[in-house]
Amino acid sequence: MDQVTNQQHIVVVIEDIITIIKFFLLFVHAYKSLQSHGQRRRNVRGRAARYRVTDKIPKQIEHLHDLINISDQTCINNLRMDRNAFSRLCFLLENVGGLVRTRNVQFTEQVAIFLTVLAHHEKHRVVQFHFKRSGYTISKHFNVVLEALLRLHSVLLINPEPIQDGSTNERWKWFKDCLGALDGTYIDVRVPVGDKGRYRNRKGKIAVNVLGVCDPSMKFVYLLSGWEGSAADSRILRDAVTRPNGFKVPIGNYYLCDCGYTNGAGFLAPYRGSRYHLDEWGVGSSAPQNYRELFNLRHAKARNVIERTFGLLKFRWGILRSTSYYPIKTQNRIIMACCLIHNFIRTVMSVDPLEHLFPADVINHYGVEGLDEYIDVVETNQEWSDWRDHIAMSMYNDWTARR
Repeated sequence: MDQVTNQQHIVVVIEDIITIIKFFLLFVHAYKSLQSHGQRRRNVRGRAARYRVTDKIPKQIEHLHDLINISDQTCINNLRMDRNAFSRLCFLLENVGGLVRTRNVQFTEQVAIFLTVLAHHEKHRVVQFHFKRSGYTISKHFNVVLEALLRLHSVLLINPEPIQDGSTNERWKWFKDCLGALDGTYIDVRVPVGDKGRYRNRKGKIAVNVLGVCDPSMKFVYLLSGWEGSAADSRILRDAVTRPNGFKVPIGNYYLCDCGYTNGAGFLAPYRGSRYHLDEWGVGSSAPQNYRELFNLRHAKARNVIERTFGLLKFRWGILRSTSYYPIKTQNRIIMACCLIHNFIRTVMSVDPLEHLFPADVINHYGVEGLDEYIDVVETNQEWSDWRDHIAMSMYNDWTARR
């Protein structure tokens, strides 16, 4: 009996020992698991420098794919250009602008981030949410692409070609040797409180006065942004002409401008004191009554190209329609960038998807070569006024003969 009891006691002791060993093994396993988990977390942080495009979370890849690969219409709606134009822009920025891809962000995503901000004026925190990126990444690559794009100004700004004798374009055939039109436009900006007085324009808004020059095909030839909204148009034009690398008007050619500018060599303005705006004209008693009014009517129809260009530019880029939170220097550079991409779109895409929203004729593209003497002063010129009278009388005589 004692022997049986001893055996049972030994079995119980052995079972207790086995239970203790099991608990010990479970503890060791749990401890190693915790160590392994902590090591993995440290490894993830340590691998940040080796992060690759293929490691992106699926939502990042999916969003970029939806923007640039689904269809041309989707790409136009979001980035303002079709897929072919987007690929060409990325190629230019890489090979001419010097844009460099990083381990984390490829070229296409950098450019898509930049165009999204321009097209829709999205705040960085909103773009950060859509692209699943940090605020630092969005801000960094926006500025990097902006710098790369500004390096393309010599490629994207076009050289206009003068209107030739015998032109069949109804808007421009009366203005032989004309290169295009120019005007100023206000773009709202945000500046420090102490500078608001200088930037307040005649409409009471805080803005910059941007000088734009375009050819008959609605492409920018020259752009000067940075002058305060209180500055007069004529003063800005004088500054542009006298700059060492500024606005160049070849001698013998000219641009159409409104009454805010001087009628002188290189700049043909309408007659003051006569009807000018297009909505003032009609048939019967509203038709031109003399050579001055006929000249103003045809001048307004041709010069209207710069108004349509500004309208299309602001419609395309939402960031130009309201104030942004960037420093004023960056805001001026953004305006220049928007004009450069506008030229790129109208050059690469056979049909501008937004132009049909504006009344515009089909106008050929022009370019100027071989002219090395330029206008270097903006002032009233009697010879230029007499030449304007000659053009106006020729228009009027031809018009009355055909009535």
